[in-house]
Amino acid sequence: MKKTQWWRGGVIYQIYPRSFKDSNGDGIGDLPGITEKVGYLKSLNVDAIWISPFFKSPMKDFGYDVADYCDVDPLFGTLADFDALLAEVHRHDLKLIIDQVLSHSSDLHPWFVESRSSRDNPKADWYVWADPNPDGTPPTNWLSVFGGSAWQWDSRRRQFYMHNFLASQPDLNFHHPEVQQALLDAVEFWLKRGVDGFRFDACNYHFHDKKLRNNPPAEHADHTNVSDVNPYGMQSHRYDKSRPQNLLFLQRLRKLLDRYGACSMGEIGDDDSLGRLAEYTGGDDKLNQAYSFTLLTEDFSASFIEEQVSHMERAFHRYQVPGWVCWSIGNHDVPRVLTRWGKDTQDPACPKLLTALATTLRGSACLYQGDELGLPEADIPYELLQDPYGKAFWPDFKGRDGCRTPMPWHKDAPAGGFTNSQPWLPVPAAHLARAADTQETPSDSILNFVRAFLAWRRGQPTLILGEIEFVRAPEPLLIQIRTLGNQRLCGMFNLSGAPQRWSLPKQLQGAQPLAGHGLSGASIDGKVLQFAPWGGGFWTL
Repeated sequence: MKKTQWWRGGVIYQIYPRSFKDSNGDGIGDLPGITEKVGYLKSLNVDAIWISPFFKSPMKDFGYDVADYCDVDPLFGTLADFDALLAEVHRHDLKLIIDQVLSHSSDLHPWFVESRSSRDNPKADWYVWADPNPDGTPPTNWLSVFGGSAWQWDSRRRQFYMHNFLASQPDLNFHHPEVQQALLDAVEFWLKRGVDGFRFDACNYHFHDKKLRNNPPAEHADHTNVSDVNPYGMQSHRYDKSRPQNLLFLQRLRKLLDRYGACSMGEIGDDDSLGRLAEYTGGDDKLNQAYSFTLLTEDFSASFIEEQVSHMERAFHRYQVPGWVCWSIGNHDVPRVLTRWGKDTQDPACPKLLTALATTLRGSACLYQGDELGLPEADIPYELLQDPYGKAFWPDFKGRDGCRTPMPWHKDAPAGGFTNSQPWLPVPAAHLARAADTQETPSDSILNFVRAFLAWRRGQPTLILGEIEFVRAPEPLLIQIRTLGNQRLCGMFNLSGAPQRWSLPKQLQGAQPLAGHGLSGASIDGKVLQFAPWGGGFWTL
């Protein structure tokens, strides 16, 4: 593997900076707090850390509404704090990926303030503006992901502006060449500081249909990318995102990143997100890798996971140079995987098995902060809710705060050792019971399993780069075979809290167990595979 392709098959740890570690006592995590914990991050045996946005922002969407692409918000520190963090990350031989939100900005960004001031200023066309229909209604039927129309009336210009998300997040007009260049310049600002890569938020939302055509209704409502209480999934999003012009911009972006030896990871939410992912990464001239929301849903079964991975593999084969996927089963936008898939089981074998599964599918893997501790989703009462998405759809959808609560570092410390003041979100008692300090000593803790498993995985190139196929087995068993050269490894997983028995097919008989991975609860007795609840293991074929 080329040194510049460290990301291919790598494990990336996502940090939500508001909730990782507070260093100054204001109740909000910050960059110096992350710097304090780089040693902990190194101990996890991940390859890189990805930090969600820390740029200057009014925080209407907690940093995903950027007011200055080239500065750190005072909540999180300073540029000097960022440089110190980057140096510490590199000192520990880790890579640093930062989150860039290019499709839209904050409405307080100087570009938008100027754009909305008149119809003839130098930045008048830097955002997506349109006249109303003759009856005063918005120009198209496009919807916002966060609810309602994607158009907001502005009384100064007497026009509508487009926003795919909050009304305070106006969409930039990528059809304007100066907009593209300004955003590329912002990316290069961080490249010059030495970052190793970028996670590009909503990277298929950059362009809109210049003819402003209405979206048709969806043949099947999409509940993969949005909640089923959100009408956004009722449209086929043909004209408000994933436009063909975006491929040309991604090629420009890739050329810039290649000059600095940096990598890219895209977030793709679309009607066919896996097909779009293959398109955006195939050919080795756009994104290096991307992830979708397919494994971030409530759907959980062996057949569902097999179907998604197989779909991804088929999509890649359309391209002469196949793309690359980064599988994610948890992030800052969805309920924690222990709750979503494990139904809050108290069995520590569940989070161990899910980590092993997620990091041995063909591709790279993202781990979300706190999942290495086996944290469940927090239940945040409405009066403490911070997320505008949750407030809009309460109580049927409670938003994203339940997965964004502060990291519990010390069981007996106030706020779990996250801060010495009132944290911005509460730290649940269930999280304190699984605080990092309680898991440092026990060799069988979830935390120490993750450390040992990822260390073992590094010595298994077949699990990192090998081809993948599945062996059909009854639910809830997932059986995968990874092949690299002459080596074939088999991973077998019981995706349930009940014991299972399965008569091995001929192709798996004679499998020899691999040692060192730390999973337990799976053994072969003659021609029968026996699983304990949430049991799994690896064998050579």
